[in-house]
Amino acid sequence: MPDHWNAAQYLKFKAERTQPSLDLVKQLAGLTPKTILDVGCGPGNSTRVLQKAFPDADILGVDTAEDMLRRAKKEHPDLHFQNQDARKITGQYDLIFSNACLQWVPDHLALLPEWMRHINPGGALAVQIPRNNDEPFFRLIHTLTRQEVWNPTHIEKEREDVPAPAEYYAVLSKCSASCRVWETIYYHHLPDHGALTEWVRGTKLLPYLAALDETTARAFTDALTEQAVPLYPPLPDGGILFPFRRLFFIARR
Repeated sequence: MPDHWNAAQYLKFKAERTQPSLDLVKQLAGLTPKTILDVGCGPGNSTRVLQKAFPDADILGVDTAEDMLRRAKKEHPDLHFQNQDARKITGQYDLIFSNACLQWVPDHLALLPEWMRHINPGGALAVQIPRNNDEPFFRLIHTLTRQEVWNPTHIEKEREDVPAPAEYYAVLSKCSASCRVWETIYYHHLPDHGALTEWVRGTKLLPYLAALDETTARAFTDALTEQAVPLYPPLPDGGILFPFRRLFFIARR
């Protein structure tokens, strides 16, 4: 994952980014985990969701982004966090949880059976992954970042080919007792088109903007905002609706 995460930028849309964690936890009814690993915990918002849902569990949040971990430790001093790569999980858990992380991990389908081996019998793997690259705004980003002036090489990008739901099911069904896969589209009300750019500035655009000089980065985000205007007609209140598709799955041991 890129190492230039900015927790403050990410949390500008804290409510919208936390909602999928809340919705995923609701699907874990009947599970009473004693040990939980939150992979890609970011600034700790998902870890707090888990703590509220499972107050008696021993929960560890892991990430590789130091700014995210500093924010998590500052805002949630009663929870436990450490620097750990999603590809190097150790220990055994009743629940491995991951919210909006795996899209940054290359070939993560091959990683899922390994994660399942770190889950105790009767436990579960619960994951949410953004799968929104067909959205017009994301297609616009794809187009612009392939223009020579805004296409820096040797950067680690968010995957634009997140596998289809059936591919996740095919892998998980071979290493779990049962699994469920579903998608949800969230319609986020944003105040204006500039908020679209602010949204991706904290996630998808991170590696691009980090690789560009300040002047070029500003020109890029200005162009992105301007070209997004015809894609999202303003609502009567002046805001816009930003559809965001997310993929969920739960696999039980």
